[in-house]
Amino acid sequence: MEKEAIFIDDLAKPQLNEVQRGALEWASTQTVELCPDSIQREAEQKTGLSNWGDPGFRQRLELLCDEWDSDSGLSNLGRISLRNKLLQHSTSRLLIHEQWRLHPEILDIQIERPIIVAGLPRSGTTHLLNLMAADRRLRSLPLWESYEPVPLPGEVATGDANDPRFQRCQQAWEGMQQMTPHLAAMHPMNPEHIHEELELMGPNMGSYNYEWLSHSPRWRDHYYAEDQTYQYEYMRDVLKLLVWQQRDSERARRWVLKCPQHLEQLPVLMRVFPDATVAITHRDPVAVIQSAVTMQAYGQRLNRKEVLMEQLLEYWVERVEHLLQACVRDRACVPEAQSIDVPFQKLIKDDVHWVKRIYDKAELSSTPAALAELQDFSRAHSESYGKVKYDLEGQFGVSPEALRERFGFYFEAFPEVFSPA
Repeated sequence: MEKEAIFIDDLAKPQLNEVQRGALEWASTQTVELCPDSIQREAEQKTGLSNWGDPGFRQRLELLCDEWDSDSGLSNLGRISLRNKLLQHSTSRLLIHEQWRLHPEILDIQIERPIIVAGLPRSGTTHLLNLMAADRRLRSLPLWESYEPVPLPGEVATGDANDPRFQRCQQAWEGMQQMTPHLAAMHPMNPEHIHEELELMGPNMGSYNYEWLSHSPRWRDHYYAEDQTYQYEYMRDVLKLLVWQQRDSERARRWVLKCPQHLEQLPVLMRVFPDATVAITHRDPVAVIQSAVTMQAYGQRLNRKEVLMEQLLEYWVERVEHLLQACVRDRACVPEAQSIDVPFQKLIKDDVHWVKRIYDKAELSSTPAALAELQDFSRAHSESYGKVKYDLEGQFGVSPEALRERFGFYFEAFPEVFSPA
């Protein structure tokens, strides 16, 4: 039975439920220090460690704290959420660097021939990643492991649902479903959900992920101005650590990864992962934008004092355009023999077919066992979280047709992707 589409009719003027009101009231009584010293001190107390590695991360931590601390539109609940994220990344940094110090052989591990999905957010990248992750020949990054790559001192890392890190992630997901009940329909965040490797740049205070957490134009400009190679190398080295931690298990060694950020970092991606196979998903940018801004606006009912509908639209239209301009400019830097373009509309009609095509590029055989795993996942996860109905013009005041004209350069660069055939 098909689920009824969800339409969030109070997007601009939220009508909060009892749980949401209670959370905001509790948060208003808390004192929140968005301060690097406070965050680092708490991380040191939590881990018993103090080796932070390369001190360059501190400048980035200071920038984020200063930008978010000076944002008077944030609710106290939003400030708590942002501080918790920086504390999580800081704690992970200490734990990661301790493992690298104790076991320098970790960095000798090779991340070979990964399959990497790139594409706009909300363009099928998540489904494609999770589908390929169902193939047990490939190694993937579940959400719980991306949030806490290394267990806390004294914890037993079982690597399954009994792992304390998994259980913390499960508790957070249950809380998020109570606080923002439509979130699962837009972007599932259950612990076993396969997540983006950009989370592994977080302990180095890196990636465009912070832009999704809060309005962060200063962070965006800093990110634009830097060569991101060092961040990708950091992420690669955390992947090595994850392999090393389960070196005695039968878990696969060949990674399947994905991140929309890769669209604007294709030269860097290929510099750090020169033997990768890259699958780039393509979708009408207007559909992407209406999905992204609706999801962001829905979250702002708790994170901000008022929902910034116009600001959200302006920011993410520009952000999507930047991603696509970079993709058009740099697409040719990924060799044809190592890449494939995946149209969203065709992907959702026959997702397993497109995985087979990706496997052909990656020189990975489509065995009967692998195809069975893919088919099982595809059937089990078809519309499992429901659908959201969007109204870009009614809620954000912009005509989809008028907005689409802005992206003519993208449609012209990939005519075969958007052809009806």
